[in-house]
Amino acid sequence: MTETNVVPDDVAAAAQAPYFSRDGHRFVPHQIARGGWGPSLSGHVVGGLLGWALERAVDDPQLLPARLTVDLPAPVAMEPMEVHTTVHHDRRRLRLVEAILTQRDTPVARGSALFLRRGPQPEGDVWSQHPQMPPLPIEDGAQPTLFMRTYGWGTELQNRDPDWAGSSGPKYTWLHETRSLIDGEPLSPFTRAAMAADITASLANWGTNGLQFINADYTLTLSRLPEGPHIGMASLTHYSHDGVATGSAVLVDRTGPIGSGASVAIAHSGFRPTLGHPTDE
Repeated sequence: MTETNVVPDDVAAAAQAPYFSRDGHRFVPHQIARGGWGPSLSGHVVGGLLGWALERAVDDPQLLPARLTVDLPAPVAMEPMEVHTTVHHDRRRLRLVEAILTQRDTPVARGSALFLRRGPQPEGDVWSQHPQMPPLPIEDGAQPTLFMRTYGWGTELQNRDPDWAGSSGPKYTWLHETRSLIDGEPLSPFTRAAMAADITASLANWGTNGLQFINADYTLTLSRLPEGPHIGMASLTHYSHDGVATGSAVLVDRTGPIGSGASVAIAHSGFRPTLGHPTDE
């Protein structure tokens, strides 16, 4: 994958390329799926594929995907893969589903999702912290950064508004995934959220020396599905000692908070984000 300035026609073609193409039961990644930690898939693409498979295992629209956990124990190679799902619990008010991503018959990533049945909302108010997000960005032809169209405040890499805090302060970003995950399929709201939640580690762990932690897992929780193509994130916490970090962020859409992300990460250098429009192959 190279960093290059391309003509508008090439830009349009690259934006239309999916992260994966199907080959029978296998999913073949395109070069755009490569992450910033080396010659392996981006965590948000891995989580998106697991979330996509988990959602397809549940055919009841009243079951909300309330929790997704993605385990990233090893780099996922830039080669074909399969995803297998198993329903572990199927009860009246919940369903627990697991998905395993394999390459060459070896598990390389795992996801589990808890689906809860929607019902009447209890009366009364419960306190919660509400983030003060920057305004929803206006489409201005800006090029995607970090694999998706990213409007960030608070980091040098993504900063589009110098009035917001520097890299040592709070982090905020609006994400707009600009390409399909698989063969041109529209992204479902849950898949879009599953992909966005991987950014929790980057947002929470970014400091004065950039990103020095690589996430080993992440968890997305949702009280409802996002509306529209934009998902906002605001960092909530970062705690780290002896090279081990935990971080969290709140997720919002255009109408307000929808859930949260949490990540566990380990100290690691060498993050090289992809800027602009890389060539697809």
